[in-house]
Amino acid sequence: MPLGLRSKKKDRSRETSKLVESEATAPAPAPPSAAPSASASRLQFHTQLAHGSPTGRVGGFGSARELYAKIAEAFGIDPAEIMFCTLNTHKVDMDKLLGAQIGLEDFIFAHIKGQRKEVEILKTDDVLGLTITDNGTGCPFIKRIKEGSLMDQTKIVCVGDHIETINGKSVSDCRHYEVAKMLKDLEKGRMFKLKLIEPMKAFEKLEPRSKGGTLPEAKISRGRETLRLRTKGPATVEQMPTEVEEKAIKKVDELLETYMGIRDIELAATMVEAGRDKKNPDEFAVALDETLGDFAFPDEFVFDVWGAIGDAKQGRL
Repeated sequence: MPLGLRSKKKDRSRETSKLVESEATAPAPAPPSAAPSASASRLQFHTQLAHGSPTGRVGGFGSARELYAKIAEAFGIDPAEIMFCTLNTHKVDMDKLLGAQIGLEDFIFAHIKGQRKEVEILKTDDVLGLTITDNGTGCPFIKRIKEGSLMDQTKIVCVGDHIETINGKSVSDCRHYEVAKMLKDLEKGRMFKLKLIEPMKAFEKLEPRSKGGTLPEAKISRGRETLRLRTKGPATVEQMPTEVEEKAIKKVDELLETYMGIRDIELAATMVEAGRDKKNPDEFAVALDETLGDFAFPDEFVFDVWGAIGDAKQGRL
């Protein structure tokens, strides 16, 4: 996908009209890498069901899908019942969602499907006020609800809810950006119906919770090493991103919002990684096509992402 964009002007003040922001907690596609080290393959993580359970151990996984399968096996449940995982807290804390990296001492809490509910909403505003993410295994859910927005006034809709259908159409196997587009395309002034599933809460269990009524939370001690999960290729033990890379990732995430109306920190990290050893925007565009072709990024956006990576390397961010 040659660009020929060096003569294009950047439009930093461009505004987009967006209905739904979208973020991903699961790792975006990445190129295959070398086989995992022995230390990576032997890693074990403690895990519990967030609403209460004995403690289990999981290991030997290289992607979010494999991790969910291991957790399901440990507790004798269907992997499709797992909505999302949080790190070091059993609460529905969207700031602690499991993403592409797990600290080597992180404790994993799995939130499973609970009560189903339906709601009909009159779309009176272009902006619903939702941020959608997904777990990478076919479960889109609500990450944030903007205060004062239309959805904030609809009290039955909550952070953490899995969106199962929109107007009767199943979205259970859709990615976050697909669900965001469906919601954005809903006609203003018309009613629409959502079927939702909320995470199971402790009181929904038939058995009482463990004595004391609380779940232990692991001590957070991440250091600089993490297990990097990949959609393609094995997991690897890596250092955390450098300060320069973190600045580039933050800027690319902002560009994603400006151009595409989504926020996706893991996608931004994958894009920065793709540009790490590229010499020009054409090489970078080809690398994005190979790893993230499904997104069909516009040329101007690719050019600005390349500029942001270069700015970070030169210390201009």
